[in-house]
Amino acid sequence: MNIKFLDGRVKQFTPGQSALDIANSLAVSLAKKAVFAKVNGVDFDLTRPIFEDATLELMTKDSPEALEVLNHSCSHLLASAVRKLYPQAQFGVGPAIEEGFYYDINPGEGIKLQEEDFVKIENEMRQIAKQDLAFKRMELTKAEALKLFSHDKYKQEIINELDDHVLITVYQHGDFVDLCRGPHVVSTKVLKNVKLLALSGAYWRGDSQNEQLQRIYGTCFFTEEDLAKHLLVLKERSERDHRKLGRELDLFMLSEYGPGFPFWLPKGMILRKNLEDFWYKIHTRENYQFIQTPIMLNKELWEISGHWFNYRENMYTSEIDKHQFAIKPMNCPGGMLVYKNSIHSYRDFPLRVGELGLVHRHEASGALNGLFRVRNFTQDDAHIFMTEQQIVSEVGNLIKLFEEIYAVFGLSYHIELSTRPKEKYIGSIEIWDRSEQALALACESVGKPFKINPGDGAFYGPKLDFKLRDSMHRIWQCGTIQLDMNLPERFDLTYIDENGERKRPVMLHRAIFGSLERFIGIITEHYGGAFPTWLAPVQVKLIPVNLERHQAYVQAVKQRLLSEDIRLEIDKREEKLSYKIRDAQTKKIPYQLVLGDQEQADNLVTYRQYGHSATKTVSLDDFVSLIKEEVRTLGK
Repeated sequence: MNIKFLDGRVKQFTPGQSALDIANSLAVSLAKKAVFAKVNGVDFDLTRPIFEDATLELMTKDSPEALEVLNHSCSHLLASAVRKLYPQAQFGVGPAIEEGFYYDINPGEGIKLQEEDFVKIENEMRQIAKQDLAFKRMELTKAEALKLFSHDKYKQEIINELDDHVLITVYQHGDFVDLCRGPHVVSTKVLKNVKLLALSGAYWRGDSQNEQLQRIYGTCFFTEEDLAKHLLVLKERSERDHRKLGRELDLFMLSEYGPGFPFWLPKGMILRKNLEDFWYKIHTRENYQFIQTPIMLNKELWEISGHWFNYRENMYTSEIDKHQFAIKPMNCPGGMLVYKNSIHSYRDFPLRVGELGLVHRHEASGALNGLFRVRNFTQDDAHIFMTEQQIVSEVGNLIKLFEEIYAVFGLSYHIELSTRPKEKYIGSIEIWDRSEQALALACESVGKPFKINPGDGAFYGPKLDFKLRDSMHRIWQCGTIQLDMNLPERFDLTYIDENGERKRPVMLHRAIFGSLERFIGIITEHYGGAFPTWLAPVQVKLIPVNLERHQAYVQAVKQRLLSEDIRLEIDKREEKLSYKIRDAQTKKIPYQLVLGDQEQADNLVTYRQYGHSATKTVSLDDFVSLIKEEVRTLGK
């Protein structure tokens, strides 16, 4: 058989040889680094035989996909260890996830796992790993699979949903067998660098009507050093947890009287208002118009939009004057009514309409998580109306706007283009193809690479998703640009073209922050609570050396800073100077100003920046100029 490699070379091999055999024939070092293979683009175990001509790509330990395969294999290792320790255990699903894996497990009647059990489970996992057990792939009929998993009701449920004529793939290592598509590492010996991290509840198949299983999270790396580095990152992340920092910095609070409904405290309100002002300023520059739509609207509107039939279980409803109303879960339908309020011409396009709109969605209580998952949040929505010919240029301009805003916060990103779903989509395939091509061309027009995410578009159109990476190397889905073929049709939106005829506009939904609440949670952890000066709730802490002797000068400095719109606090406590400075550093205030005899006599300030030990004495005028320039340039 002919095997073609990525560099274009073609070599002949005996049919039935595996990717591992081929790798060993090329270089033993390559075989040692290989984790799995792609054969004609399909994931293959290294030991799986190849019987026909194919293109072969060997995926080595350096590939992110290889780490994913390692972690998925480790989820099987976890399950086999749990089965050894708890023979009655039954297993849900155990996928690889970002930076690790999890497995949903029912450990057996009357048994409830605790995190204290992790040491015992980890030890069993390492014992199994030492045995160097091969991962063996097998194909079974549906009947054979049902018999094999007769002891596990969760696996049986999955198998029963499969077609009667398909072959079902399972993997075995030692005496443990699991339902799985694969691929996997060659053997358990590479799974020794493992750490179990957390335990939570998880409804079977994500449905709150089903029983709750126990979800064990873990992570695995190819080397002990990489695992140690990752655990250090996780430790730093826990110290930067936005819920912890939110309490310490007095940003927001949560109450049992409103689960999922955050309360903004005074300093949090300043932070939020700064973010909103930044958003309005930059969008005003980009010729956006701003609206505000009602929080509660009649059921009939939600029937037109489709939300009443497809999203009702996540909506809060009420009755007014014997009519049903719903609190908006999205801003879009209200935006459609605003558009229909006027007659529009092609000369108005592109028409950019923005709204910081408060929306409410009923989330499961178990899913709530600080500001990351809440039940009410503010979307930085915009709806842009245009002709089809304007899509490429408008989306290109949007990408540049996203880039500019994310750069202010030091957030890198990559773009994913989500294409037409295989089923349940509206519009013709021809329109979908044109729309997807337009989004791709827009990325290319501004020199931005993108990854195809096949079949993950919304039912109403393709989209570009912006995946942000923070200082802790986590990926966040925030920004999105969605092309909508549904709402303009449902709401009968039109414009007058150059020939005086009514036409249907093209519409984009777009959000940059996604949710103000979630974005604030992200940047709180990204900055570790040490917000840049322009964003910080308190920019300057005034620290008098002697409160009584320097009171007049402190008040003079205060009035000058306030006149320049510089936010400040005065430390009036009878404490040592060193303690006050340390405390201001703990509160992560950008600047601490020490005011003593010399400063008072010569109209000076001695300042120290957060994170620095050095101090500098300058005139009050120079300090004001310094901080105003830093705010003006957003710290660039």
